[in-house]
Amino acid sequence: MNQERMHQILIAPHVSEKGALLADSSNQHVFKVLSTATKLEVKHAVEGMFKVKVDKVRILNVKGKTKRFSGRLGKRSDMRKAYVTLMPDNDIDFAGAN
Repeated sequence: MNQERMHQILIAPHVSEKGALLADSSNQHVFKVLSTATKLEVKHAVEGMFKVKVDKVRILNVKGKTKRFSGRLGKRSDMRKAYVTLMPDNDIDFAGAN
């Protein structure tokens, strides 16, 4: 898989309290991914970009909420999340501390 496709598949890490707890306890990391990405593509993208070994990938679609904006109905965007479980002794450091 080429670098351009890897950057398209992994949009951003999904930072949340639940994601931080999963990273500490279960060695899992959460990413926002492209809506057409498959589990195998996510696995190859994470392994290629972060130089780690991936154990398994779970993907889910998050539906956008319907909200009211000054009396009118609006809808937030849908997104796709991937929960990536890493092999033991592998870790992703987003802080980049040396």
